[in-house]
Amino acid sequence: MPDTHLPIIACHECDLLQREILLRKGDFATCSRCGSVLYRNLPESLDRTLAFSLAAAVMFLLANTFPIFGIELQGNRMAMNLVEAVHSVWNQEMKLIALLVLITTVLIPAFEIIMMIYLLMSLKFQRMPPGANLILRMLQSVKPWGMVEIFMLGVLVSLVKLSHDFIIIPGVAIWSFGLLTVLIAAVAASFNPRDIWINVERETGREVSG
Repeated sequence: MPDTHLPIIACHECDLLQREILLRKGDFATCSRCGSVLYRNLPESLDRTLAFSLAAAVMFLLANTFPIFGIELQGNRMAMNLVEAVHSVWNQEMKLIALLVLITTVLIPAFEIIMMIYLLMSLKFQRMPPGANLILRMLQSVKPWGMVEIFMLGVLVSLVKLSHDFIIIPGVAIWSFGLLTVLIAAVAASFNPRDIWINVERETGREVSG
């Protein structure tokens, strides 16, 4: 018999309303209609996500500070980092492309990493971060626009093509971008938004009752 004290949730795929069930550690609940995963019981997910997010922040700084790769031709060497590359594309009158690269590989990943650390660090120290509801919704909205992995694929294709005419010297940033791609995927896999929503609802309930 279901516990009527447990909250009712809506499936994010088919919108079916159903009551939550208690889960053992590591288990997950699926929708009774469409079978999609509703939530998981991962008690350590926030700690793992915070660790991945902090590591991603370090890789992000390295990726945007050091050169992506260098080109050597007849003894002359040229190298630039991502921001310099965006500036160069802008100066070549390809402003739309420059803006897309800046937004999808710099601004949105930076926003996601900073906001994730802000939320998780606050919860780590038993504090409810102001604006948690809005931040979670914004993270969900901008997620499709973070395209670090697509940028990495484009860089690799460019390196293969340029290697026929130039000597290519991989920079620190290209390895950092590779690790950043893996870490962002790890953050997405380990992050359980339900854990934050539970804390938000708990704190909201305390404020109302107080």
